[in-house]
Amino acid sequence: MEAFCIVLVAFSTLLWVGFALLPWRPWSNQDVLDAMDGDDDAEVLREITVVIPARNEAEVIQQTLHSIVKQGPGLKIVLIDDHSEDATVEKARQMRISDLRIIPSAPLPPGWSGKLWGLEQGRQHVATQYTFLLDADIELARGVVKTLREKMDREGIPFISLMAAPSMSGSWEKLLMPAFVHFFKVLYPFGRVNSHRTRVAAAAGGCILVESRMLDQIGGFESIKSAVIDDCALARRVKSQGSKIWLGLTHSVKSVRSYQQLREIWDMVARTAFAQLHYSVGLLVLCTLVMLLVYQVPVAMVASSNILIRYLALASLTIMFLTYVPILRFYDRSSAWALGLPLVAALFLAMTWTSAIRCWRGERTRWKGRVYQCQAATVDFSENKRGS
Repeated sequence: MEAFCIVLVAFSTLLWVGFALLPWRPWSNQDVLDAMDGDDDAEVLREITVVIPARNEAEVIQQTLHSIVKQGPGLKIVLIDDHSEDATVEKARQMRISDLRIIPSAPLPPGWSGKLWGLEQGRQHVATQYTFLLDADIELARGVVKTLREKMDREGIPFISLMAAPSMSGSWEKLLMPAFVHFFKVLYPFGRVNSHRTRVAAAAGGCILVESRMLDQIGGFESIKSAVIDDCALARRVKSQGSKIWLGLTHSVKSVRSYQQLREIWDMVARTAFAQLHYSVGLLVLCTLVMLLVYQVPVAMVASSNILIRYLALASLTIMFLTYVPILRFYDRSSAWALGLPLVAALFLAMTWTSAIRCWRGERTRWKGRVYQCQAATVDFSENKRGS
């Protein structure tokens, strides 16, 4: 039994050493873009249309629109009202923005997700060279749109996205949201995403600047109309055309949607976690074994009476914590939060199993008063006529 434990913890340590030494450094924060100071440039902004799909966003829509107005004159805004049942439209109109156009959404066609149908309708009203896809709960720092455009022109990248800094006002957010970004970066290493030599593609759907011609080239959002993880699906479509894409962290784009309760974060992760594994039982089992091996085995073995097992476990824990610290520091969190990573990993694994179990049961996942039903390797959509 002791020999088995030595092999187990040694394998865990080997995996952590390999992770730390990966040439693309998925744990680092080397791909960052923040807004630069500078004068407003109406000519730059005039060639950009902001497309915002909105459904029941009355609490946050004014904050989002105000941050767009702060970017300077010239930006055109298309807001698609996706059958909101609250005061979203009224709140938007109260802003009295001259370049804002509010489009009522047509009924949702079969096979489409609500967000993608909204984006497709908004795309039809874009006549500018660039399209800025923005979620309705995103706040932009002044100058970030100009900074994105300049990077796009300077480096010849037709598709750029920034991962919005998550809200961290509550205790559960402080514990879980940095890890959410960390695990995303491990799954989709930004260095590989941003390299034209790899096929790895990902995006952060809350903030994407793309050349409008590129959307036309891939067939618009119809080409990914039923995608559950729509941002990554869009990035794959663009990169498959031989085009460069770029994804980075930022302090200049922030999510204003707060998740105060654990259940809210649990449902947010469970909504797409099994889809991330392509609805594969094999990948789910593999993911479970790997997560247990790298996060839980070192914790279980660190108190062993065998000195070799104890030292190997300590080595694994040290690398685990050190490779998590960069994302904590990026979001101005204390490095002490790294001590909770094994617990956080266990929670995220449980959320993934929740996602799988809901899919196997055929239970519907509700989002904005709509329900998505998971069946095997597909996702079917139906609208809840009574709302949420």
